[in-house]
Amino acid sequence: MISWYHDDITFEDPAFGVLKGREAKNMWRMLCQNQKGKDFKVKVSNIIYTAEAGKAKWEAFYTFSKTGRKVHNVINATFQFKDGKIISHVDKFNLYRWAKQAMGFKGFLLGWTTFFRKKLNNQTRFLLSEFQKKISKN
Repeated sequence: MISWYHDDITFEDPAFGVLKGREAKNMWRMLCQNQKGKDFKVKVSNIIYTAEAGKAKWEAFYTFSKTGRKVHNVINATFQFKDGKIISHVDKFNLYRWAKQAMGFKGFLLGWTTFFRKKLNNQTRFLLSEFQKKISKN
């Protein structure tokens, strides 16, 4: 994804919210590094594109590290292109469904709330910030 992203990329999804530029690229670096050697699998389908825009369905299969629970996340992605690269990438998925899988009963109770989404956004942003500090030292 990083090589396909424009330097001015804007990424958005329910877990991270809106990320721009280097942050969006580093999100992919962090996610891939965290899944290295684990049971992570991606399946892509329904790819449709023109020179200006595209969309695809992708499914992620993995074990959520905090709980050890299996997750099958179904994502619908839309893209806008500029200069032959992705300038805008929006991933949409059912956050409540994800929360129930990843968090179990806690996700069942709270996964549909704005409180949960904001807390998840804050946590993912914190993890991304810590990752960026770590890679800037190298």
